[in-house]
Amino acid sequence: MKWQGRRQSDNMEDRRGMSSGGKTIVGGGIIGIIILLLNIFGGENAQMITPVLEQFNNQSQTAPTEQRDLTPSEVEEGRFVNAILVDNEDTWQKIFQENNLQFEPAKLVLFSGQVSTACGGASSASGPFYCPGDKVIYMDMSFFEELRTKFGAQGGDFAVAYVIAHEYGHHIQTLLGTSSKMRQLQQGKSEKEANKLSVALELQADFYAGLWTHYNEKQRKFLEPGDIEEALSAAQAVGDDAIQRKMQGQVIPDSFTHGTSEQRMYWFQKGLQSGDIKQGNTFNTAL
Repeated sequence: MKWQGRRQSDNMEDRRGMSSGGKTIVGGGIIGIIILLLNIFGGENAQMITPVLEQFNNQSQTAPTEQRDLTPSEVEEGRFVNAILVDNEDTWQKIFQENNLQFEPAKLVLFSGQVSTACGGASSASGPFYCPGDKVIYMDMSFFEELRTKFGAQGGDFAVAYVIAHEYGHHIQTLLGTSSKMRQLQQGKSEKEANKLSVALELQADFYAGLWTHYNEKQRKFLEPGDIEEALSAAQAVGDDAIQRKMQGQVIPDSFTHGTSEQRMYWFQKGLQSGDIKQGNTFNTAL
Protein backbone atom coordinates (compact mmCIF):
# COMPACT_ATOMS: atom_id res chain seq x y z
CA MET A 1 0.00 0.00 0.00
CA LYS A 2 1.07 3.61 -0.61
CA TRP A 3 1.62 5.42 2.68
CA GLN A 4 4.73 7.58 2.41
CA GLY A 5 4.41 11.35 2.59
CA ARG A 6 1.71 11.53 5.27
CA ARG A 7 1.81 14.11 8.01
CA GLN A 8 2.79 12.72 11.41
CA SER A 9 0.09 12.53 14.08
CA ASP A 10 0.71 13.79 17.61
CA ASN A 11 -1.66 11.10 18.85
CA MET A 12 0.86 8.25 18.68
CA GLU A 13 3.31 7.32 21.43
CA ASP A 14 6.11 4.83 20.77
CA ARG A 15 7.14 3.08 23.98
CA ARG A 16 9.08 0.30 22.30
CA GLY A 17 12.58 -0.05 23.64
CA MET A 18 11.41 0.81 27.14
CA SER A 19 10.40 -1.58 29.88
CA SER A 20 7.38 -0.48 31.89
CA GLY A 21 9.09 -1.33 35.16
CA GLY A 22 7.11 -2.51 38.16
CA LYS A 23 4.91 -5.55 37.68
CA THR A 24 5.49 -7.84 34.76
CA ILE A 25 2.52 -10.00 33.77
CA VAL A 26 3.31 -13.64 33.31
CA GLY A 27 2.09 -14.03 29.75
CA GLY A 28 3.64 -17.28 28.60
CA GLY A 29 2.28 -20.77 28.28
CA ILE A 30 -1.38 -21.49 28.90
CA ILE A 31 -2.03 -18.11 30.50
CA GLY A 32 -0.75 -16.29 27.44
CA ILE A 33 -2.83 -18.49 25.14
CA ILE A 34 -5.98 -17.85 27.21
CA ILE A 35 -5.43 -14.10 27.09
CA LEU A 36 -4.72 -14.25 23.35
CA LEU A 37 -7.90 -16.21 22.65
CA LEU A 38 -9.99 -13.90 24.80
CA ASN A 39 -8.61 -10.68 23.48
CA ILE A 40 -7.31 -11.07 19.93
CA PHE A 41 -8.39 -7.83 18.24
CA GLY A 42 -9.44 -6.88 21.75
CA GLY A 43 -12.07 -4.14 21.59
CA GLU A 44 -14.41 -4.27 24.57
CA ASN A 45 -12.87 -7.55 25.69
CA ALA A 46 -9.90 -5.57 26.95
CA GLN A 47 -12.08 -4.71 29.93
CA MET A 48 -13.39 -8.25 30.26
CA ILE A 49 -9.91 -9.75 30.72
CA THR A 50 -8.86 -7.26 33.39
CA PRO A 51 -9.96 -9.54 36.27
CA VAL A 52 -7.98 -12.39 34.68
CA LEU A 53 -4.88 -10.26 34.48
CA GLU A 54 -5.32 -8.99 38.03
CA GLN A 55 -5.68 -12.56 39.26
CA PHE A 56 -2.23 -13.39 37.95
CA ASN A 57 -0.61 -10.14 39.06
CA ASN A 58 0.15 -11.95 42.32
CA GLN A 59 2.54 -14.11 40.30
CA SER A 60 4.28 -11.13 38.75
CA GLN A 61 7.77 -9.94 39.46
CA THR A 62 9.52 -6.60 39.41
CA ALA A 63 11.47 -5.86 36.25
CA PRO A 64 14.25 -3.26 36.06
CA THR A 65 13.63 -0.21 33.94
CA GLU A 66 15.59 -0.43 30.70
CA GLN A 67 15.75 1.58 27.50
CA ARG A 68 17.34 0.97 24.14
CA ASP A 69 17.48 2.74 20.80
CA LEU A 70 15.01 1.56 18.19
CA THR A 71 16.44 -0.16 15.14
CA PRO A 72 16.07 1.51 11.72
CA SER A 73 13.40 -1.04 10.78
CA GLU A 74 11.47 -0.27 13.99
CA VAL A 75 11.67 3.45 13.26
CA GLU A 76 10.27 2.85 9.76
CA GLU A 77 7.59 0.58 11.21
CA GLY A 78 6.59 3.36 13.60
CA ARG A 79 6.31 5.84 10.74
CA PHE A 80 4.06 3.40 8.89
CA VAL A 81 1.77 2.90 11.90
CA ASN A 82 1.61 6.67 12.36
CA ALA A 83 0.62 7.09 8.70
CA ILE A 84 -2.25 4.62 9.12
CA LEU A 85 -3.32 6.44 12.27
CA VAL A 86 -3.37 9.71 10.32
CA ASP A 87 -5.46 8.13 7.58
CA ASN A 88 -7.98 6.94 10.18
CA GLU A 89 -8.12 10.37 11.81
CA ASP A 90 -8.70 12.16 8.50
CA THR A 91 -11.22 9.63 7.18
CA TRP A 92 -13.34 9.46 10.32
CA GLN A 93 -13.27 13.22 10.70
CA LYS A 94 -14.79 13.40 7.20
CA ILE A 95 -17.39 10.70 7.89
CA PHE A 96 -18.46 12.35 11.14
CA GLN A 97 -18.74 15.74 9.47
CA GLU A 98 -20.92 14.25 6.73
CA ASN A 99 -23.25 12.89 9.42
CA ASN A 100 -23.23 16.02 11.64
CA LEU A 101 -21.38 14.25 14.43
CA GLN A 102 -18.58 15.43 16.74
CA PHE A 103 -15.31 13.59 16.20
CA GLU A 104 -12.55 13.01 18.74
CA PRO A 105 -9.37 11.21 17.60
CA ALA A 106 -8.09 8.12 19.38
CA LYS A 107 -4.53 7.78 20.61
CA LEU A 108 -2.26 4.86 19.75
CA VAL A 109 0.55 3.40 21.86
CA LEU A 110 3.19 1.03 20.50
CA PHE A 111 4.74 -1.08 23.25
CA SER A 112 6.91 -4.14 23.78
CA GLY A 113 6.30 -6.81 26.37
CA GLN A 114 3.77 -5.32 28.74
CA VAL A 115 1.80 -2.15 29.26
CA SER A 116 -0.45 -0.51 31.86
CA THR A 117 -3.78 0.87 30.66
CA ALA A 118 -7.03 2.23 32.06
CA CYS A 119 -8.45 -1.25 31.38
CA GLY A 120 -5.73 -2.94 33.45
CA GLY A 121 -2.34 -4.41 32.71
CA ALA A 122 -1.73 -6.32 29.48
CA SER A 123 1.09 -8.20 27.82
CA SER A 124 2.08 -8.79 24.22
CA ALA A 125 0.04 -12.02 24.39
CA SER A 126 -3.11 -9.92 24.53
CA GLY A 127 -2.84 -8.93 20.90
CA PRO A 128 -3.75 -5.42 19.68
CA PHE A 129 -6.66 -3.92 21.63
CA TYR A 130 -8.59 -0.73 22.22
CA CYS A 131 -9.24 0.45 25.76
CA PRO A 132 -12.41 2.58 26.01
CA GLY A 133 -11.35 3.75 29.47
CA ASP A 134 -8.58 5.94 28.06
CA LYS A 135 -9.57 5.85 24.36
CA VAL A 136 -6.22 4.39 23.35
CA ILE A 137 -5.25 1.63 20.91
CA TYR A 138 -2.42 -0.53 22.25
CA MET A 139 -0.23 -2.59 19.91
CA ASP A 140 2.80 -4.82 20.28
CA MET A 141 4.03 -5.31 16.72
CA SER A 142 5.28 -8.82 17.46
CA PHE A 143 1.62 -9.87 17.13
CA PHE A 144 1.82 -9.66 13.36
CA GLU A 145 4.59 -12.23 13.15
CA GLU A 146 2.44 -14.57 15.26
CA LEU A 147 -0.53 -13.82 13.03
CA ARG A 148 1.49 -15.03 10.06
CA THR A 149 3.41 -17.95 11.58
CA LYS A 150 0.86 -19.35 14.06
CA PHE A 151 -2.47 -18.46 12.47
CA GLY A 152 -1.61 -18.69 8.79
CA ALA A 153 -2.32 -15.13 7.64
CA GLN A 154 -0.49 -13.82 4.57
CA GLY A 155 1.10 -10.94 6.42
CA GLY A 156 1.97 -7.70 4.62
CA ASP A 157 1.52 -4.04 5.39
CA PHE A 158 -2.21 -3.95 4.69
CA ALA A 159 -2.83 -6.71 7.23
CA VAL A 160 -1.41 -4.27 9.79
CA ALA A 161 -3.56 -1.47 8.39
CA TYR A 162 -6.67 -3.66 8.69
CA VAL A 163 -5.95 -4.42 12.34
CA ILE A 164 -5.41 -0.73 13.16
CA ALA A 165 -8.61 0.19 11.30
CA HIS A 166 -10.52 -2.52 13.21
CA GLU A 167 -9.31 -1.18 16.55
CA TYR A 168 -10.10 2.37 15.44
CA GLY A 169 -13.58 1.03 14.70
CA HIS A 170 -13.92 0.24 18.41
CA HIS A 171 -13.07 3.88 19.13
CA ILE A 172 -15.85 4.95 16.77
CA GLN A 173 -18.24 2.66 18.66
CA THR A 174 -17.22 4.38 21.89
CA LEU A 175 -17.83 7.83 20.41
CA LEU A 176 -21.24 6.78 19.03
CA GLY A 177 -22.29 5.13 22.30
CA THR A 178 -22.58 1.69 20.73
CA SER A 179 -20.13 0.10 23.15
CA SER A 180 -21.86 1.33 26.29
CA LYS A 181 -25.25 0.31 24.90
CA MET A 182 -23.92 -3.19 24.23
CA ARG A 183 -22.64 -3.50 27.80
CA GLN A 184 -26.07 -2.50 29.08
CA LEU A 185 -27.73 -5.09 26.84
CA GLN A 186 -25.36 -7.78 28.11
CA GLN A 187 -26.45 -7.29 31.70
CA GLY A 188 -28.67 -10.14 32.87
CA LYS A 189 -28.10 -12.12 29.69
CA SER A 190 -26.84 -15.69 29.57
CA GLU A 191 -23.24 -16.21 28.51
CA LYS A 192 -24.45 -17.41 25.10
CA GLU A 193 -26.59 -14.31 24.51
CA ALA A 194 -23.89 -11.97 25.84
CA ASN A 195 -21.39 -13.56 23.45
CA LYS A 196 -23.72 -12.89 20.51
CA LEU A 197 -23.70 -9.19 21.37
CA SER A 198 -19.90 -9.25 21.61
CA VAL A 199 -19.74 -10.86 18.16
CA ALA A 200 -21.98 -8.13 16.73
CA LEU A 201 -19.68 -5.45 18.18
CA GLU A 202 -16.58 -7.06 16.68
CA LEU A 203 -18.18 -7.56 13.27
CA GLN A 204 -19.21 -3.92 13.22
CA ALA A 205 -15.57 -2.98 13.87
CA ASP A 206 -14.66 -5.10 10.84
CA PHE A 207 -17.32 -3.25 8.85
CA TYR A 208 -15.81 0.06 9.96
CA ALA A 209 -12.37 -1.15 8.83
CA GLY A 210 -13.84 -1.82 5.39
CA LEU A 211 -15.59 1.55 5.42
CA TRP A 212 -12.30 3.27 6.25
CA THR A 213 -10.65 1.44 3.35
CA HIS A 214 -13.42 2.59 0.97
CA TYR A 215 -13.10 6.25 1.95
CA ASN A 216 -9.31 6.28 2.08
CA GLU A 217 -9.00 4.66 -1.34
CA LYS A 218 -11.44 7.19 -2.77
CA GLN A 219 -9.45 10.07 -1.32
CA ARG A 220 -5.84 8.87 -1.61
CA LYS A 221 -5.77 5.94 -4.08
CA PHE A 222 -3.52 4.14 -1.61
CA LEU A 223 -4.30 0.50 -2.42
CA GLU A 224 -1.92 -1.72 -4.35
CA PRO A 225 -2.49 -5.20 -5.84
CA GLY A 226 -2.86 -7.80 -3.10
CA ASP A 227 -3.75 -5.38 -0.30
CA ILE A 228 -7.38 -6.44 0.09
CA GLU A 229 -6.32 -10.08 -0.01
CA GLU A 230 -3.94 -9.40 2.90
CA ALA A 231 -6.79 -7.91 4.95
CA LEU A 232 -9.13 -10.79 4.15
CA SER A 233 -6.42 -13.30 5.03
CA ALA A 234 -5.97 -11.63 8.42
CA ALA A 235 -9.74 -11.55 9.01
CA GLN A 236 -9.99 -15.22 8.12
CA ALA A 237 -7.08 -16.19 10.39
CA VAL A 238 -8.62 -14.58 13.48
CA GLY A 239 -12.15 -15.91 13.10
CA ASP A 240 -13.30 -17.68 16.28
CA ASP A 241 -13.82 -20.93 14.41
CA ALA A 242 -10.34 -20.82 12.85
CA ILE A 243 -8.66 -20.05 16.18
CA GLN A 244 -10.58 -22.71 18.09
CA ARG A 245 -9.93 -25.32 15.44
CA LYS A 246 -6.20 -24.59 15.51
CA MET A 247 -5.79 -24.16 19.27
CA GLN A 248 -8.15 -26.79 20.68
CA GLY A 249 -9.11 -29.00 17.76
CA GLN A 250 -12.84 -28.33 18.01
CA VAL A 251 -15.26 -25.49 17.39
CA ILE A 252 -17.76 -24.34 20.03
CA PRO A 253 -20.08 -21.75 18.41
CA ASP A 254 -21.76 -20.67 21.67
CA SER A 255 -18.38 -19.49 22.95
CA PHE A 256 -17.68 -17.22 19.96
CA THR A 257 -16.97 -13.60 20.91
CA HIS A 258 -15.60 -12.17 17.64
CA GLY A 259 -17.34 -14.02 14.81
CA THR A 260 -16.42 -16.69 12.32
CA SER A 261 -13.84 -16.22 9.58
CA GLU A 262 -16.67 -16.00 7.05
CA GLN A 263 -18.51 -13.35 9.05
CA ARG A 264 -15.40 -11.25 9.59
CA MET A 265 -14.51 -11.26 5.90
CA TYR A 266 -18.14 -10.57 4.92
CA TRP A 267 -18.51 -7.48 7.08
CA PHE A 268 -15.13 -6.05 6.07
CA GLN A 269 -16.11 -6.44 2.43
CA LYS A 270 -19.54 -4.94 3.05
CA GLY A 271 -17.99 -1.79 4.49
CA LEU A 272 -15.49 -1.67 1.64
CA GLN A 273 -18.11 -2.07 -1.09
CA SER A 274 -20.94 0.01 0.34
CA GLY A 275 -19.07 3.03 1.70
CA ASP A 276 -22.22 3.68 3.75
CA ILE A 277 -21.97 3.82 7.55
CA LYS A 278 -25.72 3.20 7.82
CA GLN A 279 -25.28 -0.35 6.47
CA GLY A 280 -23.16 -1.45 9.41
CA ASN A 281 -25.88 -2.49 11.85
CA THR A 282 -24.53 -5.93 12.72
CA PHE A 283 -26.84 -6.13 15.73
CA ASN A 284 -29.94 -6.49 13.56
CA THR A 285 -28.48 -8.27 10.55
CA ALA A 286 -27.15 -11.82 10.50
CA LEU A 287 -24.90 -13.27 7.81
